[in-house]
Amino acid sequence: MNDLRVVTERLGGSPLAALGIAADPRGTGWFGVAPAGAAAWAARARDVGARFAGHDWLAALRPALGPAGPATDRLEGVARAGGVVVTTGQQPGLAGGPLYTLHKALTARALAAAIEDACGIPAAPLFWAATDDADIDEARRAAVAGPDGVEWLEGPVHGAEGDAMGVRTLGDVVAAVEAVVRAAGRAPDPVLVRALRESHVADATVGGAFVALLRELLGPLGIPVLDAFHPALRTAASPHLRRALERGEAVAASLRARDASLAAAGHEPQVREVPGLSLVFAIDGGHKRRIPLADAPRRAREASPDGLAANVLLRPLLESLLVPTVAYAAGPGETSYFAQVGAVASAMEAPAPLAVPRWSGTIVEPHVARMMATRGIALGELEDPHAAEAMRARTLVDPKVLAAFARLRACLDEELAAIAAAATPEVPARSVEGTRLQLHGRADRLERRFLAAARRNDTELVRIMRVVRGALRPGGLRQERALAWWPFVARHGEALVRQLAEATGAHAGRLIAGTRDQA
Repeated sequence: MNDLRVVTERLGGSPLAALGIAADPRGTGWFGVAPAGAAAWAARARDVGARFAGHDWLAALRPALGPAGPATDRLEGVARAGGVVVTTGQQPGLAGGPLYTLHKALTARALAAAIEDACGIPAAPLFWAATDDADIDEARRAAVAGPDGVEWLEGPVHGAEGDAMGVRTLGDVVAAVEAVVRAAGRAPDPVLVRALRESHVADATVGGAFVALLRELLGPLGIPVLDAFHPALRTAASPHLRRALERGEAVAASLRARDASLAAAGHEPQVREVPGLSLVFAIDGGHKRRIPLADAPRRAREASPDGLAANVLLRPLLESLLVPTVAYAAGPGETSYFAQVGAVASAMEAPAPLAVPRWSGTIVEPHVARMMATRGIALGELEDPHAAEAMRARTLVDPKVLAAFARLRACLDEELAAIAAAATPEVPARSVEGTRLQLHGRADRLERRFLAAARRNDTELVRIMRVVRGALRPGGLRQERALAWWPFVARHGEALVRQLAEATGAHAGRLIAGTRDQA
C-alpha cells in the first residue's frame, strides 16, 4: 500500500460528447471522420503540413511563447521540418488549475510522440493558455485534499466583469497559496513552491500567474505554453478574426443550421446562440465585448491589429489557422462544442479542426489507498454518494435487526400478493401494488435510520470516508475536475509524472489505432 497508483477511467460527458469521444459514425456529420491507423494519421498530418509549407508560422508567435528553452526548441525543430502540432489548452485557474489541465498537456505530448513514431512525421505539443478568457469563477477558485477532506479555496481577483484574465489581477491570495502548499505535505518540491509563490502575488494578472506556473511545470517536459492574450498572438490572429467578422452573417446562419440539426437528433448545443452577435470580441484596454453582426463589417475594417479576440467556438479554428494543428486534445465539454465548430469552419471556408479525447483518470495516493484498505472500499463505490458508507454501516447494525427487515419485506410481498389475487373492479390490483410500494418505502426509510445511526456512531468510518471522498471524489466531482494539480506534482514529482506519461502514452496509442475505448 506504499505505491502511487494512476487509474484510467472513461472520460464521461453528455451523449453528444460521447459520440465525438468514441468517433461514433452517428456523429460524423458534426465531428468529421477521425483517423484510424498510422496510414490515416500520416495522411492527415501531411495534409495539415502542406497547408503551411513555405510559411514560417512560428515567427509571429514566438513572443507569446516566452523564454527559449527545451519546449520552444522542440517546436522550432518541428516548424523547420514542416511537421505538425498537437494542441490543447485551458482557461486560467488558481494555482495552475485542476488536474485535468495536466492530463490535457500530457495527452498532447503523448499523441505528438505517437504520431512521430507511427508516421515518421515530426510533431510537437503546444498548450494554448486561454488568457483572453473572462471566466472569473474558474480563475478565482481551487480545491485541495487534506486531512479533513476537501478544502475549497478562493481568491478575490480584481477587475471588471468582461475583463480578460490577461489584465485582471489576483489580489491577496497569500492564504490560498499557503493552503495549497500545506496540502502538498511536509516536503514539497522547492522549485514548485518558489514558482507558485513568485507567480501568485497580488499585482500579478490571473493569466500571467497561470502561464508562469505552467511554464515551470511543462517546459521541462517539452510542452511550450502560449499566452493567448499576448499582443503578438492577437496581431497574428487579426486577419482571421477580420474574416470572421466579414463572414459574420454566414457564420451565424451556418451555426443556426447546425444547432437545428443537433436539436433534431435530441442533443442540446453546447454553446447557445446569442442572436445578433458575432463570434468575435472587441478588446479595449483588456475589456472584451462581443461585436454585433450589424457592426461587424465596419469593425473588420477599422479594428486595431491587436484589438480582436475569438469566442469559444472560433478559438479552435483560429488555432488550426495559425498553427499546423493535426489534432486538439479535448475534454468532454470541448468535444461537445466541436460539433458546432465544424459549422463555423464551413462558413469560413476553412478545414475543420479535429478534436480527440484527452486521457482521463484518478490518482490514488498511498495514504488514501491505506485508508480504503482498512474498510475494503473500492474506487468504483465512490460514484454513489452514499453507497460505500451504507454498505459498511450494515456490518455495524445488529444482524437480528437486518434479518427482521428482510423478513418484513418478504412478508409484505407474500401477503399482499394474496390480497392482489382477490382484486376486484372496485379494489383493483394496481391499488394493492401502490400500497405494497408505500409500505416498502416506509420500511426502507426506517432501515436507513438504523444505518445512519450506525454510521454516526462509527466516527472512524466517518473520518475515513471524509478523507477518501475529499481525495478521490471531492464534492461528488471527479478528482481531475476539482483538485488542483499542484499538490500532487509537488508531493510526488517524477514518480507521478512518469505514471501519467505511461497512461497517456497508452491512450495515445489507442487514438492512433482508432480504438477509443479508454477503460
